[in-house]
Amino acid sequence: MMEFAYDRNAAVQYARQWAHGRNPDYYDFEDLGGDCTNFASQCVLSGAHVMNHTPDFGWYYYDLNNRAPAWTSVLSLYQFITQNKGPGPFGAEASLEEAREGDLVQLKLDEPVFQHTPVIVSIQKSGASHANPLDGILVAAHSIDSSDRPLSTYDIHGLRFIHIEGGRK
Repeated sequence: MMEFAYDRNAAVQYARQWAHGRNPDYYDFEDLGGDCTNFASQCVLSGAHVMNHTPDFGWYYYDLNNRAPAWTSVLSLYQFITQNKGPGPFGAEASLEEAREGDLVQLKLDEPVFQHTPVIVSIQKSGASHANPLDGILVAAHSIDSSDRPLSTYDIHGLRFIHIEGGRK
């Protein structure tokens, strides 16, 4: 299996293009629990270019009724990316300092589990203008559509960064 670099610019461009809209090639899951992880998966696909078609445990989307749980589930996406040894994107949980544009951040908001998956679109150097280090992490997301939103504006009860290390095909 061949490993290749993750195209962070493509993931960020996709995130900015579709943050306030819906790509008609994908179902909008807003009324089925939220569209954030579906949107995050689309962004990652733009940077990784390869799906993993393994039934049940892969990461793929064909339509509403033919997709892997990891495509739309916060927990399943985390497990897939951090444990993937096959085709598609792979990565690891990371610290704030290791996070890069095109990576994901998962948030605990009003529940004790991770429930939201924004995409990092910009990381600005901390300094006097960023008293909180999360002020300089700008994200794009669906389910409260946003682009270039400071991560610090969420009411966060927990967070984890997922660094996409590359892809395989």
